[in-house]
Amino acid sequence: MTAETAVVLPSLILLMAMLIWGVLTAAAQLRCIDAARVAARAAARGDSDAVSLAQAVAPVGSAVQLVESGDTVRALVEAQSLGPGGLASVLSLTVSADAVAAREDAVGREVK
Repeated sequence: MTAETAVVLPSLILLMAMLIWGVLTAAAQLRCIDAARVAARAAARGDSDAVSLAQAVAPVGSAVQLVESGDTVRALVEAQSLGPGGLASVLSLTVSADAVAAREDAVGREVK
């Protein structure tokens, strides 16, 4: 019984660490989605601090980029999700999201 436990217990601990890492990566992805949405909406309203608003929502160390083209604003958010423990460099993933919003000053304008 002791030998089986000695073999199974580290496997269970590794499995739990991987599951927790998966949940943390999914949470980072959701935060990127929220940050992109916040940045796009703020930039569409004409707020000058859209990037700082997005960085407050985004995961720590994320990059926020705004691209304005014509009547739309696109926000791109990218962050690293590091793996657990010593596997951080091997299992790191990049999560990203983008959102597009119509500029409010362009809504209702006639297209010529």
